[in-house]
Amino acid sequence: MTVKFSAGDAPHVNAPPVDVLALTEKLLMQAAEALIRTIDKIEAGDFGEIKAAIEAVKLLKSAFQTSLDERVRVEKLRKHVTGTIGADALDLHAARDEIGRRLACLRDAGAG
Repeated sequence: MTVKFSAGDAPHVNAPPVDVLALTEKLLMQAAEALIRTIDKIEAGDFGEIKAAIEAVKLLKSAFQTSLDERVRVEKLRKHVTGTIGADALDLHAARDEIGRRLACLRDAGAG
């Protein structure tokens, strides 16, 4: 598979590539910090932020799930590009050799 990127006429052509995962993690951290501040206010007796806290939890959960999904997609793409798809699969040839070796040991032990 060949992936080609074209610059096109976009004004941001010379901009450096953005590390989307790092940016997502930064945004998640900011959302978590905002949620903590809201929880602190609620614990201090300021209940005007409850709706905001509920909404923040929903958004944080959604953003976190999206981030995890994107990590999986990026990892699959990296494996596909580097050709390591299936590298973690079973080595059936080595398994067959090991089974043969163990059967030979059992045959030798049974004859004695």
